[in-house]
Amino acid sequence: MDIVDTLKTPLPFLGFSVYQLLVFIVSLVVGIIIVRIVASILKKTLEKVKTPPLITWLLVSIIKSIGYIVVLLSALPVIGIDTSTVGLGLSAIMGLILGFGLQDTWANMGAGIWLAIIRPFDKGDYVEVAGYSGIIQSIGVMSTTLKTFDNTVITIPNKSIWGSPIVNYTREPIRRITLNIGVAYGTDLNKALNIALETVKKHPRVLEDPAPAVVVTELADSSVNLQVRAWVKKEDFGSTKAELIKMLYEELNKANIEIPFPQLDVHIRDMPR
Repeated sequence: MDIVDTLKTPLPFLGFSVYQLLVFIVSLVVGIIIVRIVASILKKTLEKVKTPPLITWLLVSIIKSIGYIVVLLSALPVIGIDTSTVGLGLSAIMGLILGFGLQDTWANMGAGIWLAIIRPFDKGDYVEVAGYSGIIQSIGVMSTTLKTFDNTVITIPNKSIWGSPIVNYTREPIRRITLNIGVAYGTDLNKALNIALETVKKHPRVLEDPAPAVVVTELADSSVNLQVRAWVKKEDFGSTKAELIKMLYEELNKANIEIPFPQLDVHIRDMPR
């Protein structure tokens, strides 16, 4: 018996020969390489047409998964395994999994796809969603990750995000700072308005267009309330707001304009005996 016949002789207890095993391994390797090439071409094509990264990743993953299954089912007959039986078994298992175990998974995945298509936020945006606020760190198929300013990482299922209002604070290039200030009754309002407006205009990061403004908003119980409105670039919002609060307090205090505490006047009258 020559070496060819030896290689083609079925192995004990296995039912297939060394030759069949080698063909099976080569088929798997070649099939995997082909799948990866197809997936790579698909990824580059989707990136050229500017498909959202999440959709690209999802489609490439699906193509790879289907491709690997097809390669495996195509190679199994080489070693004498009936793929029709395997296919029926896999179908039954997948049906049970999809029917009973993956309702939330599919809901999160569907929401992730819609988030990628609609794109209410991108990585790096500061948002408020599902009761949480923070900077978007990553947008996945199943969940989205936020990082808060105190460096806490929050992972939110996509279905919770899709079903909630989404507030995106940094989608637009500029934001408006709104500060409410109360001045005492009897204050010269024109003077207070002018001081507040000139203080805001002096800040180097406050934009000239849209122009800042200071208006009277309310005659409250303990004060006449003013509202300061100033526009800044979105990246300057936090620091500029803090600086304006300090500057306004100092300038109003310097001009002897009182910012009153909440107070209640109680009048005591003599009651007849």
